[in-house]
Amino acid sequence: MKKYVCDVCGWVYNPEFGDPFQAVKPGTPFEDVPGSWVCPQCGVHKDQFSPL
Repeated sequence: MKKYVCDVCGWVYNPEFGDPFQAVKPGTPFEDVPGSWVCPQCGVHKDQFSPL
């Protein structure tokens, strides 16, 4: 599974860990992260992320 980086702040979404603070379970591919999810560091939406 690919990692994705926030174009604004550089935070990396790693599907191995998910995002437990926003109820995204480990093993969740970025494509399956809900559209309402935002970067936990700067708050931008997932359309502001690029694959690493």
